[in-house]
Amino acid sequence: MAIQWYPGHMTSARKKAAETMASIDVIIEVVDARLPEASTNPVVRELRLQRQRPCLKILNKADLADPAATKAWIDYYNRQEGVKAVALSCKHHGDVGRIPSLCQPLAPHRNDNTKQLRMMIMGIPNVGKSTLMNALVKRKIAKVGDEPAVTKSQQTHQLSVRHAITDTPGLMWPKIEHPSDGLMLAASHAVGRNAIIDEEVAVFLADLLLLRYPALISARYGFPVEGIDGVAVVEGIAIRRALRMRGGEPDFEKASIVLLQDYRTGALGRISLETPETRRMMLGERLQPASDADNTPAPDAA
Repeated sequence: MAIQWYPGHMTSARKKAAETMASIDVIIEVVDARLPEASTNPVVRELRLQRQRPCLKILNKADLADPAATKAWIDYYNRQEGVKAVALSCKHHGDVGRIPSLCQPLAPHRNDNTKQLRMMIMGIPNVGKSTLMNALVKRKIAKVGDEPAVTKSQQTHQLSVRHAITDTPGLMWPKIEHPSDGLMLAASHAVGRNAIIDEEVAVFLADLLLLRYPALISARYGFPVEGIDGVAVVEGIAIRRALRMRGGEPDFEKASIVLLQDYRTGALGRISLETPETRRMMLGERLQPASDADNTPAPDAA
């Protein structure tokens, strides 16, 4: 299943972001730590390269991701020119409070009391931008929701006399090139439900978990996983949770939603859907950091 999701308001959001970036010093790009490259929007990179803006890349929801995979991604991104990568959880205010000081070295020309550091938060829907914004401003100014694309307009706020920040709507790109990226994004609730079929996404997720985290499935649902596939995992969840349709057949749809919710909330454990190595294997080519100097897209840009 090829997943595509590009609501109409995102075209105007992209134009507005491009206009605002002209007066911004540092781009704060928020991605999902469980799928950092699949949740990296190539449009964001394109816009900031055009304006030659540095980037603080925040791998949010790091408390839900596999720590070893997150470390590999941080090392990968920190080798890119003009990029500083950090892993954190926007729900932890102590982590969020470090963000202005992390941005400052990326814009040394704004390191005095006369020139305000201007930052802009960008990223795809539902990666935690609004939660981050609320924590930075220390009050609820951005709507937070379970569904993607809650924020529809830009907001700028003064954090201090030295720091200003602009929040932007979640921005997708017109075509998701790799089908597995679409499925990872769907599993992580970054695309609208009207664009996906829960059962297909759940089977994809179950197959991936069988490959990389089989013990977490057994621990959560209480059945062995040797020799089974993703379909059998979802059916097993339905049986163990007594999710049945009229007539007694396992309710595959409800079981699919259970699996997706358990992954999204972290009930399954700390899981990363991709690593630099698995990304390289998926693309069948060598993974190299992007060079901002020559404006050449990274070979793993989704």
